[in-house]
Parts: sequence; C-alpha cells; structure tokens
Amino acid sequence: MCRWIAYAGRTIPLEHYVTEPSHSLVSQSIAALESTAATNGDGFGLGWYGDHPEPGRYREVQPAWSDDNLRYLCRHLHSHLFFAHVRAATGTPITRPNCHPYACGPWLFMHNGYIGDWSRLRRPVEALIPDELYPSRAGTTDSEAIFLGLLGCGLMGPGPRRDPVEATARALARLTDLAGPHPFRFTAALADGRDLYAFRYAANDKANSLYYRASEGGVVVASEPLDRDHGTWTTVAENSVLVARRDAPVEILPLAQFGLAAPPVDDSVRRLRA
Repeated sequence: MCRWIAYAGRTIPLEHYVTEPSHSLVSQSIAALESTAATNGDGFGLGWYGDHPEPGRYREVQPAWSDDNLRYLCRHLHSHLFFAHVRAATGTPITRPNCHPYACGPWLFMHNGYIGDWSRLRRPVEALIPDELYPSRAGTTDSEAIFLGLLGCGLMGPGPRRDPVEATARALARLTDLAGPHPFRFTAALADGRDLYAFRYAANDKANSLYYRASEGGVVVASEPLDRDHGTWTTVAENSVLVARRDAPVEILPLAQFGLAAPPVDDSVRRLRA
C-alpha cells in the first residue's frame, strides 16, 4: 500500500512535511510503520497550487529516497495546499503516468487503496468516466480511473455541479456496487486549490490508516504520523471524510450523512493489510 500526505493552510515550504520530520514521507518510502508494504519505492509524486488555477506536478518512477531533485524542490517550493505520495504498486506498471497525484483541470487527487479483481472491473469502472474527461486517462491504474469517474459524478463534465463530498460519495456507492464481494479500499485526498477533502472508506475490507493534525496555521493529513509524538495526531474514523475549507475549521463528517452507508464487512474476504 502507498503512503501520502496532504496539507492546507498558510504558505509553507513542502520540505516542512515531505522531507524534514523524523518520520517524513521520504522516510516512510523506506520504512513505513503502518503498512504491510514497508517499502514504497515504486515511484513518487508532488502536487501543489501556486499562482495558476491548475496545480503543478512533479512525478518520477524512481524511489523517493534516491531522487536528489526531490529535496531541492521541497526546499524551494512553497504552497498553501500541496500533496505528496510514495507508491507501492499493486499490479500496474511502474511508469510516470501511473504515479500519483493525478490532475484534471483544477482538481488534484491521490489514493491509497485498490479495487479487487481490477482486470475484470477495469472496463465497467472506466465506463464511469465521461467522454469529455476520458482524454485525461493517461495511465492504467484503478486510482486514476476512479478519480476521473468521480469527477464525472458531478465535479466536471456534463450536468449540474455537486458538492465534492456528495459527488465522491455518489461515486463510491457506484464503485462499491461494481466491486460486489471483492475488497475495495479508498483512502484518498481531493483538492481544487482552495479546499481539501480526505476520505477513509472501505468495503469488504479494513480501511487503510489515516491521521490528521490541525493547528491555527493549517491541517496536515497523513497515512501515518510524521513524528514519534502520536499524541498530537488524531485518527480519521473509518467511513468518514475530513473537510478543510479555506477560512473554516476542520470537520470530520460521516459519509452516511451523504447517503453512503457503511457497508457490511464480509469476514471471508477481509484482508488485514494496512
């Protein structure tokens, strides 16, 4: 499983969370503590917002710990909202288009999870992507297909615009139906340059870990704490969404509030990977 962090708040250098902490994301790429894949060396990526409505991105296929450019970029890039992701591939090739985060228009997305039996489900999941958005499908991962599919559920494409949480809950309900008895994990971050949304959801499985720490300066969300002081970190409950809107307090909302009931877990297919 992958590891990621997302930050929203006052403008800071990316190194503050990506490279500097004792258990930074680069450290997690070598030795994650809350994942069965202790090494996340199948590529990495950065996504950030600056002076343009579309996010900037830097993605590479080599491990985060071996890219000298990453430390220089994180020291000199400053942003009020940024993503960083280290990948542990789950069956799709290690290529730059398959590295997170993904972008389409103003939206930025990254994911830790998978949808079971992807070879069978790829076609029906990709059918959720509107024709207008399909040219943005550059890679082969389930994560990118899910992202473009949820954009088509009311964030971009034809039809009325929906609230991002409502649109994502609608997409998750459809994906859960498609997955049927197979495991489906969705621990993901979504942003539009202004607001940040982080989801922790699973069907027929245990949801991947997710934590956050909020202060007056902003909020950081991470797959696992970035330091040894776990007391300053709060777990995001399963089947919930963290909403960090600009100039508003952080909220943790149950996805059931948006019509997505927590699905029953079939113990015969539950997997214990974190």
